[in-house]
Amino acid sequence: MGFGREAREAVPAVGTVCFKGNDVLLIQRGTKPLKGDWSLPGGRIEPGERAAEAALRELHEETCVEARIVGLVDVVDGIFHSRTSGDVTRHYVLFDFAAVWTAGEPCAGDDAAHAEWISPERLANLPLWDETRRIIDAARQIILDSAGA
Repeated sequence: MGFGREAREAVPAVGTVCFKGNDVLLIQRGTKPLKGDWSLPGGRIEPGERAAEAALRELHEETCVEARIVGLVDVVDGIFHSRTSGDVTRHYVLFDFAAVWTAGEPCAGDDAAHAEWISPERLANLPLWDETRRIIDAARQIILDSAGA
């Protein structure tokens, strides 16, 4: 297994786990990779942009929602492989942030096909990448800890 032509280096990117009460904001991806899958709003960090600023920018571009960053949840590697050769086609280093909603109603923007608040009950039955589910749980704990501080 090697690297495909597209994946010459890892790409820095962000994800935002935004909560409004107990609900978390998710998007359905409108573009590859993982088109149609549910995921956290996010995207690439632009040159000269701080990671937390990129997280808030991407959140707004993809969902029309504004938020306040509470903390960094984790750094996750999103590594995608070719189905035929097994080569790495994309590698994203994802800085995932916990955030609390401050304004706006979800709308699909940028490369999101759909955006909506997802209740904990619905989240339990939604098909998600295991890492996404882990990050949401960890972000929820950060939000709870910050509320009790």
